Amino acid sequence: MWLTPTEEELFARYNPELQRRSLENREQKQEEFDHFVRRLKEYSKSDKPIWEAAAEMEAKKKKVADAVRLAEQRQAEQKQTPLRGVVDAIEAARKEEGAEGSVQVKR
Repeated sequence: MWLTPTEEELFARYNPELQRRSLENREQKQEEFDHFVRRLKEYSKSDKPIWEAAAEMEAKKKKVADAVRLAEQRQAEQKQTPLRGVVDAIEAARKEEGAEGSVQVKR
């Protein structure tokens, strides 16, 4: 017959530093475990094996992350575009100025 200690008995055997760290991380570990179980439940709803459903979900997440990153890049480019237009106009005016004399840039 095997006796297994309870969680409380095991915890009491920890040194004080491990007990403190365990208490600090307990909530985070519980949330991670709950999230893991929720994902497994989602994967199990599919007719496919769990590892295939997980791979599909990861691919979808990657696709969404890529789309978000691309949208952020486009938004950053749009913010820079008006400034780029001004710089291009100034450069074009300078080129024309060198060929035809003095050209004024409209503001």
